[in-house]
Amino acid sequence: MKKKVLLFLAIAMTLPLFSQESPPGVIISHSPKTSGKYIGSASICILPNGDYVASHDEFGPESTEWRAAVTHVFSSSDKGISWKEIAVIQGLFWSNLFVHNNVLYNMGTNRHHGNLVIRRSTDGGKTWTNPYHGKNGLLLEGEYHTAPMPMVVHNGRIWRAVEYATAPTVEWGKRYSAMVISAPVNADLLDAGNWRRSEHLMYDSTYLDGQFGAWLEGNVVISPEGKMLDILRVDVPAGADEYAAIVEISKNGKKASFNPATGFIKFPGGAKKFVIRYDPQSKRYWVIHNAGASKYRDRRPGTVRNTLVLSSSTDLKTWQTHEILLSHPDVIYHGFQYIDWQFEGNDLIFASRTAYNDEAGGARNNHDANFLTFHRIKDFRQLSGKTASHE
Repeated sequence: MKKKVLLFLAIAMTLPLFSQESPPGVIISHSPKTSGKYIGSASICILPNGDYVASHDEFGPESTEWRAAVTHVFSSSDKGISWKEIAVIQGLFWSNLFVHNNVLYNMGTNRHHGNLVIRRSTDGGKTWTNPYHGKNGLLLEGEYHTAPMPMVVHNGRIWRAVEYATAPTVEWGKRYSAMVISAPVNADLLDAGNWRRSEHLMYDSTYLDGQFGAWLEGNVVISPEGKMLDILRVDVPAGADEYAAIVEISKNGKKASFNPATGFIKFPGGAKKFVIRYDPQSKRYWVIHNAGASKYRDRRPGTVRNTLVLSSSTDLKTWQTHEILLSHPDVIYHGFQYIDWQFEGNDLIFASRTAYNDEAGGARNNHDANFLTFHRIKDFRQLSGKTASHE
């Protein structure tokens, strides 16, 4: 794997910034910057029959993200070698695909900072229920924020982190409050009455000695001690170290608590969205995330997305980087970000919101991605004893 990455970097260094070289991985979807619609919210899951389903939404000046957002759904029946679009969903944003009790669902908002909704598909993602009231998927009305975040089953309930975005300010970051929702594992997930929300913890400008910009895109994770946690991305200014925030959730899912003195952990890549999942076989927590390199200390960490790495931990506090998965020498127009991933046997598969070269002159910037791409990490557990370094 390391030789492949080095070869890729060597080739990339010789190419013009906007060459027509294809992005790494398998292209699932492409939307050039000229469309004014950028690719967001990469999500992927594996159906009970082994097929893959992936999705992304549209954002940007020509999208309808602020009114009734659009999400595209794709499927692969050959282990990610080829993909086809199977559905376009109106009124869905920031959503994650997941399978529960052998049924496919997605959960997100109906628009940018909209109602929290859930949909169900019984035909592999081709058709979906319409969440127009509380009995068929309209879970929470108001302004909410999220991303494609993992679902976790624990203590007889299914859990997910979201952010309450109804606040005295509309300023990004400051409006986000950390919270989780949960429902009994055998309940009708489309019935809002079956879901319980925790209290929400608001933004506090005094955290991290005044360097706290936001917490968002939380992961529900079960600690080694069996505690329910919401581990969130943390926004910080240029020159600052990167952190994750660990919010504790009570066993009944109603109370959320945070200690600013102990709740922040050093977490390279913590200023960008990440997904943590636990692997019982290796007894490790795994994450695919954007590494923050020291040479970019003059940039806000949340904007550095050109290097993607695989890391793991046994305790959620100390993280070891095992492999540089993808990288490009340009930090402004290239990015591999908002990764969603799944275990599949000895492999990990993931979908990336990728900003890369194309015939239209590349992405508008590293954030406004023009591709959704698919990738596989073979025999990932064999990497657990290996440490990768990067600058």
